[in-house]
Amino acid sequence: MLKCEKLCKEYGSFQAVKNLTLQVERGEIFGFLGPNGAGKTSTIKMLMGLLVPSSGRATIDGLDTQRDRVAVKRKVGYLPDNPIFLDYLRGRELLSFVGEMHGLPRRKAQNRALELLQELGLSEAQEDFAHNYSTGMKKRLGLCCALIHEPSLLILDEPTNGLDPRSALQVRELILAFAESGRTVFLSTHLLDLADKLCHRLGILHRGELVAMGTRDQLQEHASQQKTLEEIFLSLTNEDSLPYA
Repeated sequence: MLKCEKLCKEYGSFQAVKNLTLQVERGEIFGFLGPNGAGKTSTIKMLMGLLVPSSGRATIDGLDTQRDRVAVKRKVGYLPDNPIFLDYLRGRELLSFVGEMHGLPRRKAQNRALELLQELGLSEAQEDFAHNYSTGMKKRLGLCCALIHEPSLLILDEPTNGLDPRSALQVRELILAFAESGRTVFLSTHLLDLADKLCHRLGILHRGELVAMGTRDQLQEHASQQKTLEEIFLSLTNEDSLPYA
């Protein structure tokens, strides 16, 4: 569903992403982990066509993420870490507008918006202006925007940041149900417990390089048999560690 082939991003002499090669299968929840500054957000922006790679390429469902940017966005639901909304639209209006921008007929976009607002606990705030929403409400509205056009791939950057425990549980359940329906999730998060619970496979980025990729058991084998995901993560992102993948 998603493939990166020797993907690189340079800012002057600084290499933010170095020869990233990975593949995410359909129906998989793939966890994309790494310390601050590891290159996760740069990678996601290249996948979404928001940044141009310095070299290499990425494809989503066979479509080039640069050459086929419009077609890719029809297949992908994207939730940035800090979603920003137009300040003159109410929650319901914003969500309907996003649906129409993705090509949904107006009536379908409106109905789908109401369904998602109900599912993510925003019905009571649907007539409030989106820029007045709390941080957690903005995150949930951003997830609604990512889901409005029923994409086949979700790319989520820190989807539970700012959420209370009940809302975070709702989001986890939604992610699981999305994958169980045969669709795919690319999940970037600092919350190792969240990744451990949800993800089928994990990729760990360190200083722009993919230092590990595989299931939890496979990562354990390459991290001196460390037991917890936190121990594995700390071992593989140690400044003295060397990439093996």
